Amino acid sequence: MTRSSSQIFTPAIVLAVFLFIPTCWGQKEFPTSSPTPPSHEIWTELLQKHVDNEGVVNYRGFIRDRVKLNQYLNKLSTNPPDKDKWTDAEQLAYWINVYNAFTVKLIIDHYPVESIKDIGGRINIPFVNSPWDIKFVDIGGKKIHLNAVEHAIIRVEFDEPRIHFAVNCASYSCPILLNEAYEADKLEEQLERQTVRFMNDERFNIINSPEEAKISRLFRWYSGDFKVDGQNVVDYINRYSDVKLNSNARIRYIDYDWSLNN
Repeated sequence: MTRSSSQIFTPAIVLAVFLFIPTCWGQKEFPTSSPTPPSHEIWTELLQKHVDNEGVVNYRGFIRDRVKLNQYLNKLSTNPPDKDKWTDAEQLAYWINVYNAFTVKLIIDHYPVESIKDIGGRINIPFVNSPWDIKFVDIGGKKIHLNAVEHAIIRVEFDEPRIHFAVNCASYSCPILLNEAYEADKLEEQLERQTVRFMNDERFNIINSPEEAKISRLFRWYSGDFKVDGQNVVDYINRYSDVKLNSNARIRYIDYDWSLNN
């Protein structure tokens, strides 16, 4: 497949999306909750079957296993977190899996497509016709969209910048879809592994010298999320990059490729 970067969210558009996502879409708004987290075993089984170690997704395989995928999605839908009884790790693993599994559903429901951005219209307008604004994610009997899952729940309720390397938007420039479910008891290791891999993979970041680097636009769009403990984006990159950048390194951003990750 020829990779294309013609359809790119500008920082202004992304910022506008974040500003207008209603804060009422937090976890407390779901009408039902479950005292215990659902099993993610089915999701791991499907991921290991249809996603390779490089994050390439076999969407036709997911279509063939649609019944099993829907069984898992139903588990997620009918077992929303009880914030008083679930640990933070259980909640975060749940929401990352929600985002990734429902994104796969979105793709296979519209397959074949060349890009997730083909879903909703040729020109995506936030809160009008973008794929991330389709209310098809059923949580506890309430329909929400992927933007709400990522920006009103995950990014608001969990102080965890590494989620940007865990949620997958079905695109070539997105961090790879891990071929196992996120699980509370190994969430820390999974997030660390995904972050190290993303930072040192030249598909996403080219850091060959301390003086300059070409990095993913994720670091531009979500720069505030990476400015933790008084540090900046370069400081955050240096935590995980094999090559350490100077504080005054020249930074450029790689065009985002929205072609499908298959």
